Amino acid sequence: MGALAALLREAGDDVSGSDVAFDPPIGPTLTAIGVECLRGYSAEHLERRPDLVVVGNANRRDNPEALATEQLGLRRVSMSGILRERFLARRRPLVVTGTHGKTTTSSMCAWVLSRAGLEPGWFIGGLPKGLSGGAAIGATQIRPGSGRTPFVVEGDEYDDVYWHKQPKFLDYVGVAGDEVVIVTSIEHDHVDVYPTAAAYEGAFRELLRRVSPGGLVVCDARDPVARALTRAEARARIAYYALDGDDTGDVTPTWLAAPVASAGEDMQSFDLYAAGVACGRYALRVPGRHNVRNAVATVAACAEGFGVSERDARAHLATFRGVARRQDLLGEPGGVRVYDDFAHHPTAVDETLRALRARHPSGALWVAFEPRSATACRKLHQEAYVRAFDVADHVLLAPVGRASIAENERLDVGLLARTIGSRAEAAASADAIVERIAAGARAGDTVAILSNGSFGGIHQKLLDRLKGRSP
Repeated sequence: MGALAALLREAGDDVSGSDVAFDPPIGPTLTAIGVECLRGYSAEHLERRPDLVVVGNANRRDNPEALATEQLGLRRVSMSGILRERFLARRRPLVVTGTHGKTTTSSMCAWVLSRAGLEPGWFIGGLPKGLSGGAAIGATQIRPGSGRTPFVVEGDEYDDVYWHKQPKFLDYVGVAGDEVVIVTSIEHDHVDVYPTAAAYEGAFRELLRRVSPGGLVVCDARDPVARALTRAEARARIAYYALDGDDTGDVTPTWLAAPVASAGEDMQSFDLYAAGVACGRYALRVPGRHNVRNAVATVAACAEGFGVSERDARAHLATFRGVARRQDLLGEPGGVRVYDDFAHHPTAVDETLRALRARHPSGALWVAFEPRSATACRKLHQEAYVRAFDVADHVLLAPVGRASIAENERLDVGLLARTIGSRAEAAASADAIVERIAAGARAGDTVAILSNGSFGGIHQKLLDRLKGRSP
């Protein structure tokens, strides 16, 4: 919703928005671009009778402003609905979907297409570094010989809005007739919307069926569910990608990356092959094998979908600086590296920690984890979380962030700490975690703060505490 507000501002609209809080980095960004941020929900916010009310999926039917919208007869639309209507029509969408890696892959695609001169628009649920923000309109007129302007959109499988209960990404396909869709992974998530794995996979089945026959699906061949569903349901052309050594079943990937030893902490390298032909050695500033996958998906989509050369893609990916809250180095007070990351699903936690361990092999790796999302707060992944912290030296677990979840469904943080063993502790609060790290971390150590929320302001508290502690 923050990215959409920015997009509408760029289109020339006056925009206000209501929410219970406006946390960084999105909140300050909205204020800076002229979005009026109204705290709380009230019918009074609609007294000016706006031309259009966009209702986010976090709002229920009994929300005061949702009720007032209906009572006043104001035109309303969902986030994905207005995106389709106002920005995807007459563009060529590149829709990035999957359980993991959507934000980073979307950002990589927008960066590569932008640096290649295609003047894309984009709509991303994060803040890509180096780009103007999480959303941009891009070129509004077709240039001779260039075709329609690309528009990169992060395709979320979460439901749309209370009166239109379908995955948002279904509104992003079947618009242009030749859209490009990336499927990074399919692993059961959002259990508040999809109680079973079959229900979750059903959303992707429908997505793949709706991709236009003249389009392109770029799929990670390593992921068995994504591979099987793409093969069974897609009517469009398929381009598979993988990393060397992956089990890809009976699929031979067109795009294959072979990671090589990094030249240093700041870069990681891989050799890329397209249909067996070497495309050269690529280098990334963002760490982790999962980011190599994201990069290969980006090259495949931009090259096969939009004609970007592998050479240009290689040059532009080398300058990609990542996304805020994705392995984001906040500072090094007292020689302790403090990273912020959005990871909350066990797979994402594991990949993020392994990437940081590979980047900083010396020193202890501390992890502060807040289970906050609807899935993370539930015991669905109780066992998987035990393995997710394997490479960490110290694991500090915050209380579950959603007290409304029934106790018999809730993640048992105490049990998780005991199962992990002596490396783990269940902390009473974010402040307690700050004090524990301040007491134990030494110069050369790395701290990873993992949460999809504000985590009680722990980021700045920890930086200040480490900066101010006695030598």
